[in-house]
Amino acid sequence: MSKILIRGARILGGEPADVLVDGETIAAVGPGLSADDAEVVDAAGHVLLPGLVDLHTHLREPGREDSETVRTGTRAAAAGGYTAVHAMANTFPVADTAGVVEQVWRLGREHGYCDVQPVGAVTVGLEGRQLAELGAMHESAAGVRVFSDDGKCVHDAVIMRRALEYVKAFDGVVAQHAQEPRLTEGAQMNEGAVSAELGLAGWPAVAEESIIARDVLLAAHVGSRVHICHLSTAGSVEIVRWAKSKGWNVTAEVTPHHLLLTDELVRGYDPVYKVNPPLRTERDVMALREALADGAIDCVATDHAPHPQEDKDCEWAAAAMGMVGLETALSVVQHTMVDTGLLDWAGVADRMSAKPAGIGRLEGHGRPVAEGEPANLTLVDPAYRGAVDPAGFASRSSNTPYRDRELPGRVTHTWLRGRPTVVDGKLL
Repeated sequence: MSKILIRGARILGGEPADVLVDGETIAAVGPGLSADDAEVVDAAGHVLLPGLVDLHTHLREPGREDSETVRTGTRAAAAGGYTAVHAMANTFPVADTAGVVEQVWRLGREHGYCDVQPVGAVTVGLEGRQLAELGAMHESAAGVRVFSDDGKCVHDAVIMRRALEYVKAFDGVVAQHAQEPRLTEGAQMNEGAVSAELGLAGWPAVAEESIIARDVLLAAHVGSRVHICHLSTAGSVEIVRWAKSKGWNVTAEVTPHHLLLTDELVRGYDPVYKVNPPLRTERDVMALREALADGAIDCVATDHAPHPQEDKDCEWAAAAMGMVGLETALSVVQHTMVDTGLLDWAGVADRMSAKPAGIGRLEGHGRPVAEGEPANLTLVDPAYRGAVDPAGFASRSSNTPYRDRELPGRVTHTWLRGRPTVVDGKLL
């Protein structure tokens, strides 16, 4: 591996400085660095961040390679500035055994443009009735620390308590998809004025909030860690804020689309806006932004959910739920949080790299841009403005809600342990 001299980058949005990468490590940081044998990257006006980390990615492999694979999904991640993703367990077969999580882990090592950390299922088959092999998945080569039935809620309180007790033994975390199933039967969108006008079955905020309230109490009771996936309502924010004020070990994530989009977009019945949890109200969006800014919500997670065209290009009721998000996440966060003054770039590095890496206990990621640290880096041009064109996506799917929408910022370079995966905005 050659040396790389990143010249004049604004590290975390600060004053310009040079960064020298030697092999897999940052060798030096400071003004006026030189290295005769280094490849020079002119980063004037660009922001240098630690490589982004996603706690919530659906890579679909094994089983749904028609929508995504580990290779295509990690290429999309690298294009979006990510150097590590956590691959969710709702594959076919479900990642509920040591064998399946090791398969995903090995696919990541063989084909990944970023590191792939498998997430293990909490229950066998995501069915919510019997705990999966949590210990075996942790002790496997994949070293699983995060467990989730995402796509389904662990709705049984006894099963949830047992899972929290079990993962406590190895400092694991249960990531809950908060959705009370009885309150969301047949639900198509957020329950509110728009659902009433459109005649679509409503998805009430309390279906999310009631599960979160139960689970933070359970986590406190057993002294374990619980993480709330894709938090989406103002009420959920208040419950998490209250739990944290008690000193309980509760963390939460928000998706980029819940920071920007509202249920008003459903009026056109375009299934690209159909997602779980559903798009909420403007009041919810503002509460989520404020909570991400003040730390009540710990991190941004994409919930990258690719689907083949036929699963989205159909009537609303039959359409699959989910949106792709890896390649647009940083731009949406810049638009909603940085350009509005709610977060600076150091805050973005915290919410999109350091915090998710810490929650997932992912070593080597989310580290400072400093001498001796792993060279997992992302270079961003914050002045760029351009319309989103899914035809240029690296993902195998194109179900983005941002088609033709102008968004700011562009990832120009991504380095995984000093190895370039994106150069001048193009995947290698």
